[in-house]
Amino acid sequence: MKILAIESSCDESAVAIFNSQTGIEQSLIHSQIDLHALYGGVVPDLASSEHLKKLPILIEAVASKTNLADIDIIAVTSGPGLPNCLAMGVSAASAIAMTFNKKLVGVNHLNGHAYSPFIDIHAQDPLNFKQNFARLLPHLGLTVSGGNTILFEINTDFSMRVIAETIDDAAGEALDKGAKLLGIQYPGAPIIEKLAQGATIDKTLFPYGQNRKIEDDPNFSFSGLKTSLRYYLEKLTPQQLQENLPNICASYQFAVVEQLRRRTDYFAKQKNYASIGISGGVSNNTYFADTFTNLAKKHSAKFLIADKKYRGDNAAMIAFAAFVRPEYLRESQLHTLPIEPAWEIV
Repeated sequence: MKILAIESSCDESAVAIFNSQTGIEQSLIHSQIDLHALYGGVVPDLASSEHLKKLPILIEAVASKTNLADIDIIAVTSGPGLPNCLAMGVSAASAIAMTFNKKLVGVNHLNGHAYSPFIDIHAQDPLNFKQNFARLLPHLGLTVSGGNTILFEINTDFSMRVIAETIDDAAGEALDKGAKLLGIQYPGAPIIEKLAQGATIDKTLFPYGQNRKIEDDPNFSFSGLKTSLRYYLEKLTPQQLQENLPNICASYQFAVVEQLRRRTDYFAKQKNYASIGISGGVSNNTYFADTFTNLAKKHSAKFLIADKKYRGDNAAMIAFAAFVRPEYLRESQLHTLPIEPAWEIV
């Protein structure tokens, strides 16, 4: 089976080809980070206009190496995401499906992230993937990005269940907003990580949900952390901020990751998971990845993380999710597809 996938949920335009017998054959991504950095964050209308410009170029590049007539399925992110951006991807995918008379599949963006740590498992042994996948179940996964923070499990019957999610800001959003308060340019999360390296962590400086009983309130919440940082900074002079910036970054980053760790650790104790994995753009954070490597080791579970090129928004994970979740193929349509901007992970 060959799947062509398109991803355009936010500010990355991406196209990929997945082959069930060999794995990811092509994966092209155009990032708009530099463009949106001028405005301090993603501008939806600007993002959608960039998709309109870049998606045809990426599709043409993929088509130069793969005959699109040989594609079996066209998969596209249909939600969640920015409506105008989703519409660009779905329109492009619909046009290809109509041109080549192929089935069209709408894929949940969050499912893409959730299954991305298994892309490498497939690549290692494509013909025995289903058996190897089954050995890693049940799986406890955490998807952390600028727009989502979701803890979920994939059970031995391959069903997925959401365990906890953020009730306000996502963890990546908390890092970027915290960076903005610190006077760090967008996107600020990678800069916070860089400044925090080797700095001193004050574990008492910012809240990480330690006063909330996880059994009564399992969901994540990061808005209070951001507020705590703002109040703390109001007490500092510009000179004090400059002198203590690395330590503040380290302490703030700790508070974000520690809330993720504590809640994941709590649920890992409730069940014998064969694997524990992280996905999404924030999984590029080395401190976060190291923390969860140790967490998986503590629970004698295999730690899974996607290859770096599949951690952010990309079309390869969309193609792979369409392959892993057979219900997507069963529900495929000819040529038309609705967008679902607020689609929850299922």
